[in-house]
Amino acid sequence: MGTVSKLTKLKVFTFKHLNWINSRFKTYRLAVDFGTANCVILDEYGNILLNEPTVVAIDPSLKKIISVGSLAKDMLGRVPQNLEARRPLKYGGISNYRLAQVLLMQFIKNIIPKYFFGKLEALVSVPVGISSVEERALIKVFKSVGFSKIILFPEPMAAAIGANMLVDQPRGNLIVNLGGGTAEIAVISLNGLVSYESLKGCGDLINEEIIWYVKQKYNTSIGEVKAEQVKIKIGDALPTQQNSFIEVTGKHNITNMHFAVKLSSDEIQEAIHNVLNKIVESIKIVISKTSPELISDIAVYGGILSGGTALLNNIDIYFAKILGFPITVTDDPIMSVSRGLVKVLNNLDNYSNLLK
Repeated sequence: MGTVSKLTKLKVFTFKHLNWINSRFKTYRLAVDFGTANCVILDEYGNILLNEPTVVAIDPSLKKIISVGSLAKDMLGRVPQNLEARRPLKYGGISNYRLAQVLLMQFIKNIIPKYFFGKLEALVSVPVGISSVEERALIKVFKSVGFSKIILFPEPMAAAIGANMLVDQPRGNLIVNLGGGTAEIAVISLNGLVSYESLKGCGDLINEEIIWYVKQKYNTSIGEVKAEQVKIKIGDALPTQQNSFIEVTGKHNITNMHFAVKLSSDEIQEAIHNVLNKIVESIKIVISKTSPELISDIAVYGGILSGGTALLNNIDIYFAKILGFPITVTDDPIMSVSRGLVKVLNNLDNYSNLLK
């Protein structure tokens, strides 16, 4: 009986620790949307491992990281003088290498088991307008945190695939991916980018325009987080018959005291009008570089909007009215790029001409 009991315990021990061993020696193949506003990481099976703002809170004097992600974003504009909350990416590229490295390292620690001895591989989306210097910086950051293999993939193509567009067909597919740092516009056919534009400044630029508008009209300063809340709650691409309102509190620039401002959706529409017009002009440029045959396809099938800024109220109707063809917002636009990356990750041979 004693021998059987020992063997049973040994089997239980072996089974119990099998998953522990496998998780630390396996190869993790990840789809990474390392965006200006948010970082989304999925595994090769489409499971969401991480979805966090790309923000770092630091103590510069002590060279210490206070927090990253959602906690750090909550600190934007709220930290004491000895602390700083920063975004290490701007316009889809790395603006602060050290902070980007620290941020990614912490994200990876959050999703990869401790005492990991396996391999890390990543398929990473990048703006089509990214420079070779920015590409090298991005690859360097991923290698520095332990990735042995990094493949770069154009963001608008990933968004189109994630939106279930027929990118492998001989027809014109227009994708407009509206992220935080860039607007990525492309016409796609037969798994190739026919024409494209990358417009720097999109969701973040809309926030900046709201901040500027409140400052100019009400002589009051509000922060980035507050501006984003205004955009989400009452932001609209079109004037509305039923105006929505929101009250925000900021700092009056003359009295230096708190001051409440009541903003309307029509005011926000006025504030962000120029940004939306720039996106429309970029779409027109992309279409102007496209063949008549593909343009005729777009006129029939329309274009697709993806990315977080695609959630702005009536933005699809606004674009459709100006451009003269149907525009629709894809399901779950925030996840379209990362979902597309997963599909590519499992079919790399089909997109070998776009891999870097």
